[in-house]
Amino acid sequence: MSSVLLVTSSPRGAESVSSQIATGLAEALAKGGTIVRRDLGTSPVAHLDTVATSAIRKAPADRTPAEVTAADASDKLVAEVMAADTIVLATGLINFGLYSTLKSWVDNIARAGVTFRYTEAGPEGLVKGKKVYIVLASGGVYSQGPAMPMNHAVPYLKTVLGFLGMSDVEVVYVEGLAFGPEAAEKAIAAAKAKSEELAKAA
Repeated sequence: MSSVLLVTSSPRGAESVSSQIATGLAEALAKGGTIVRRDLGTSPVAHLDTVATSAIRKAPADRTPAEVTAADASDKLVAEVMAADTIVLATGLINFGLYSTLKSWVDNIARAGVTFRYTEAGPEGLVKGKKVYIVLASGGVYSQGPAMPMNHAVPYLKTVLGFLGMSDVEVVYVEGLAFGPEAAEKAIAAAKAKSEELAKAA
């Protein structure tokens, strides 16, 4: 059975389209297996600060109590990633990028010597054998056309995921949501159809 890590990041709660589509996709992909849900919208991961950046660079025995807490939080996120067969990430396109909550999650799991390492041949990602799905919701259309260069979320996520060793990435777009109720309905239906197609192929 499959283990799926579902990471949603919208602050819009139940109204979030990206979270709705991603949740449906994760449930379909699990195929009776387990889903670990991390809702960054309601329980955001702390942004890296002086304590956290110091903690992840020290040996466990050298950490202060505050650094132990910070390192434990990061370690838990890394463990969730490592344990998953499949990862589903959901975000809205906000100011042409991703939610800062999801960026903070990335910063916490990108750990030198843990999820990637530097070698004589260059950096090597250590998070291997994972399938990743990105669900991106947006008011406009950014998957193609003149606004495509303004979509910095997907290129960034594909780059950092690949750096960590996760190069098998599919994207589900839910776009044009601001073009009226009819357009939004069509966009959601298309995203659900794409999700069903991906789940069947998995």
